[in-house]
Amino acid sequence: MTASTMTAIKHALQRDIFTPNDERLLGIVNVCKAGKKKKNCFLCATVTTERPVQVKVVKVKKSDKGDFYKRQQTWELRDLAEVDAKDASKENPEFDLHFEKVYRWVASSTAEKNSFISCIWKLNQRYLRKKVEFVNVSSQLLEESVPSGESQSVAGGDEDALDDYQELSTREEQDIESMMEMCEYAVSNAEAFAERLSRELQVLDGANIQSIMASEKQVNILMQLLDEALGEVDTIEGKLSSYEEMLQSVKEQMDQISQSNRLIQISNTNNVKLLDEIQFLVNYMDLSKGHIRALQEGDLTSPKGIEACINASEALSQCMNVALRPGHDKLMAVTQQNLLFAELRDTFARRLTNHLNNVFVHQGHDQSSTLSQHTAELSLPKHSPLHRDLLRYSKLMEWLKNTHREKYEGLSRTYVDYMSRLYEREIKDFFEVAKIKMAGTTKEAKGKFGLHGSSGKLTGSTSSLNKLTVQGANSRRSQSSSLLDMGNMSASDLDVADRTKFDKIFEQVLSELEPLCLAEQDFISKFFKLQQHPTVIPPLAQPETEETDGGTPSRIPPQAEHRQSLSSEKDLVRLMMNKIFQSIETELNSLIALGDKIDSFNSLYMLVKMSHHVWTAENVDPASYLSTTLGNVLVTVKRNFDKCISGQIRQMEEVKISKKSKVGILLFVAGFEEFAELAETIFRNAERRGDLDKAYVKLIRAVFVNVEKVANESQKTPRDVVMMENFHHIFSTLSRLKISCLEAERREAKHKYTDHLQSYVINSLGQPLEKLNHFFEGVEARVAQGVREEEVSYQLAFNKQELRKVIKEYPGKEVKKGLDNLYKKVDKHLCEEESLLQVVWHSMQDEFIRQYKHFEDLIGRCYPGSGITMEFTIQDMLEYFSSIAQSH
Repeated sequence: MTASTMTAIKHALQRDIFTPNDERLLGIVNVCKAGKKKKNCFLCATVTTERPVQVKVVKVKKSDKGDFYKRQQTWELRDLAEVDAKDASKENPEFDLHFEKVYRWVASSTAEKNSFISCIWKLNQRYLRKKVEFVNVSSQLLEESVPSGESQSVAGGDEDALDDYQELSTREEQDIESMMEMCEYAVSNAEAFAERLSRELQVLDGANIQSIMASEKQVNILMQLLDEALGEVDTIEGKLSSYEEMLQSVKEQMDQISQSNRLIQISNTNNVKLLDEIQFLVNYMDLSKGHIRALQEGDLTSPKGIEACINASEALSQCMNVALRPGHDKLMAVTQQNLLFAELRDTFARRLTNHLNNVFVHQGHDQSSTLSQHTAELSLPKHSPLHRDLLRYSKLMEWLKNTHREKYEGLSRTYVDYMSRLYEREIKDFFEVAKIKMAGTTKEAKGKFGLHGSSGKLTGSTSSLNKLTVQGANSRRSQSSSLLDMGNMSASDLDVADRTKFDKIFEQVLSELEPLCLAEQDFISKFFKLQQHPTVIPPLAQPETEETDGGTPSRIPPQAEHRQSLSSEKDLVRLMMNKIFQSIETELNSLIALGDKIDSFNSLYMLVKMSHHVWTAENVDPASYLSTTLGNVLVTVKRNFDKCISGQIRQMEEVKISKKSKVGILLFVAGFEEFAELAETIFRNAERRGDLDKAYVKLIRAVFVNVEKVANESQKTPRDVVMMENFHHIFSTLSRLKISCLEAERREAKHKYTDHLQSYVINSLGQPLEKLNHFFEGVEARVAQGVREEEVSYQLAFNKQELRKVIKEYPGKEVKKGLDNLYKKVDKHLCEEESLLQVVWHSMQDEFIRQYKHFEDLIGRCYPGSGITMEFTIQDMLEYFSSIAQSH
């Protein structure tokens, strides 16, 4: 690229890009990026026209859309770290500029590269104080840029020219234009115009010299005035020097005063800070004499003394827990005060521990002395006075928990030990009274059966049931009496009274235990401050096999630690309650075993009562000791209830019947009725109705199966009678009690009763008119074989003469006699308790009339026009049935 072209480009760039931005273009080089497809651009070195001067390297590129140029990238020269010319001895157009990264360029010529690097070096020398490092640059190139002995700033010729250049003012432009107008040939003949200007300039210079020589006198006068002025200046400078010396001494004094004031200010600041520290220590680490006296010798028995000790302990805790500032712990006074606090803490903790230990011991003895008052009645001693007295010390216990964990744990263990022994005696005596009262409810039964001690049972055993036989001829009352004698499912007034009394005793036992446990648990939580401050977890009530003073616990998040500590303290309360009331669950299980031994039906009462109390306890606190313990005992009660149901089913399966007596209502059927009546009374509005419903289903299915089993085994009583009577009894019982879960079984019982009633009636009525029945069965058989009805009379065995012969065998007198015998037989089959004789007899009457009408219909269809009729009418039959029923 030629020099003229570069000059034109330089001027164009200055005009279009840099002048609008108040910048001057000092150096330019045509480059392209090394190693890539050649895309030419220009690197320009510029400076701003305003102060402070900013030196920049600007990358300018020709626009793709036209012939104008535009800025593409700008770097500050101060960010340039290094200029690498690649080779100082050979001509090489490549060079590198190290800004935030290395930019590699290839100049259009080595001369342009050297000129641009020289410009950069000059700008670096003038504005950046030689911060840029030049590598592989010829020293001659750098020396040529700096003329020897030149003291002025180092800049390129272009910059000097630009610095000297000044634009013409408006007036100067007008003068030049007017002058050029006067000389019309100025443009066409520049040499003549220049020569004219030179001549006029010489004329002006001569005039100026003459004017100066003419004004020599004024110059001498001016010089004389200047000399006088210089003299005055020297005088003024002398006075200023003396003033300066005076002011220097004043300055020194003022500096001393300022230093003194600064030291005084520092002293005052230090005094204020010291006073603040002293006030802090006095305010937060000073314990009044009254508090010290209360901690050392305060009365722990009177309310006022306890209140004073509480206030003193809180004040001591505040003093000991104050957050000392850095360096306070090194003060002798603070150390002595901390030692005093520690001594007061230990002294008061020892006094408090000894006093509360004595209170626990004395209260335990005082309470045990009152046990004799409760042995005669079924009630537990109340501990509210003890709790009320001890709760006065609850804040002191909290203080002890936070300051002396060992003594707090020792007190907790002492309390648990004494109270566990006290409660064990009370609960044992209480349950002994309950057992005596329970045993008293069956005293007569014990005497009757000769049962003594724990080996006696008041309910029938399996061996007894194996000997049980059904007395067919006996009445229902004799069966009930026999059942009572066996002790199996009795509904006598004695059993009802005993069970009611047992129910009241069991309810009273639970009602006494519930408030006792709740009150003790509430007291433990309040007195020992558990579930209140989760940061301290005493291990007093943990199992002895578990270590409580192990290693340092791992750090966990504060919220998780809070929840874990609360859970741990709830566990501690439960563990303390377990140790204090360790005999309750055992005694309850023993009492339940006794109740179940007295009467297996007592498990129904116990299940309802225990379920209610468990439900109540869970509503109060599902995790409480009472809820957990009663829940465990409820499992035992439920197991006994299930055992009772299984026992009833087993007794049904083992029932044997007599071969010589009629069956009647089976004992287990009547027993189910009694069980259902008792259970409905007990479980009215109970929480565990589902358990009873399941037991109902098991029992009723067992009753159904074993009724059918006994009916199949019965020899004296027809199967239909056994099924009819017992399922009628079951249907009546379920209809009366309206047990919703047995509705399907109720319908099934009705269906079985109806079916077997119909079967028994049909089978029984076949005997009074046996030959007539056989004759018409033969007629129906011929018709079924295809013989026309009007042709049956032509059959030899079924002609009219044979029909008349059979009808004559059953005159009204014989029919009545047969019905009378049938009535006696039915009466012999049926039992009195169920009162089904009239029902069966009425059903037989309806069936007999149906058969009679059927016979008449067959005669009318098969023997039309024969005039053959029965020897008796329907009216006669109604009179026969009525008279037989009335006669019996």
